[in-house]
Amino acid sequence: MSKNFNLVKEFYNDKLWSFKMTWNAVSRWITAEEYQEITGEEYK
Repeated sequence: MSKNFNLVKEFYNDKLWSFKMTWNAVSRWITAEEYQEITGEEYK
């Protein structure tokens, strides 16, 4: 699990971050697999 996974997940769930903002966090803060776990969408 990435260091910032819980933070990104919380931001997304609290609607502070959109799909796009969460997508932009991939490779910087979270992995593509974690993105899919948070959003339910495949990272493309």
